[in-house]
Amino acid sequence: MVADIQHHEPDVLTVEQLSWSAAGKALLREISFSIPPGSMLGLIGPNGAGKSSLLRCLYRYIKAQQGRILLDGRDIESFSAKEFARCVAVVQQDTLAQMDLSVRELVSMGLTPHKGWLEFDSRQDRLKVSAALEKVGMQALADRTFNLLSGGEKQRALIARAIVQQPRLLILDEPTNHLDIRYQIQILELVRSLGVSVIASIHDLNLASALCDKLLLLNRGELVARGAPEKVLTEAMIADVFGVCCQISPHPQHGKPLISYFYGYQREVDHGG
Repeated sequence: MVADIQHHEPDVLTVEQLSWSAAGKALLREISFSIPPGSMLGLIGPNGAGKSSLLRCLYRYIKAQQGRILLDGRDIESFSAKEFARCVAVVQQDTLAQMDLSVRELVSMGLTPHKGWLEFDSRQDRLKVSAALEKVGMQALADRTFNLLSGGEKQRALIARAIVQQPRLLILDEPTNHLDIRYQIQILELVRSLGVSVIASIHDLNLASALCDKLLLLNRGELVARGAPEKVLTEAMIADVFGVCCQISPHPQHGKPLISYFYGYQREVDHGG
């Protein structure tokens, strides 16, 4: 009898012992994790935990003093800017005004890493842009000026640009910031449906629990827990890291951890607690 040999596709991203300091203060300390192909990884933790700093290291905005970041087994520092843009797409929480670009023009910018100098968009390129706009439900707003969109519409347009970019890895820094709850769910479900590897920092722990395959929990620049939501989101861990009491129960729809918070913290402040 011949044994089954399973071939596991290597991780898209591997982070090894990453440390970064600024102004003499250690903001990231020996962070290690990996992201399998097609997986959605949620980055959680209180304000100041190091989430944005970690993401900035991943998309080469800052360079860590120690450790390595490997993309498909290759150090990210060895990629040219254009090569890196073909592999990694980034959606930041506060996007600068894109001047007077239309949504279609903004989304077409995702083609840039794949094109030569002064190369014009082909019919195939225009079809890719149209398909991405349709995927995010923005085809009706394709000719609208980006600046005039709502927050949720802007995020969907930026994700359409990332789709056109065809990355191996999609990095999102607080993609649901300032959005109504319906759009928070919609944006994360959309990202999850793309089939690419994703790392996203998410404030709402229930959203992270529901929509991420695995979670990384940072606190004071250290990775304090990683794994499935059931492993990371425990009552003791949330009390320790976030300083709140809660009860964990299975969500009635998907069975992942549902966090119910307890209240009364203002009384502690009023009484000097």
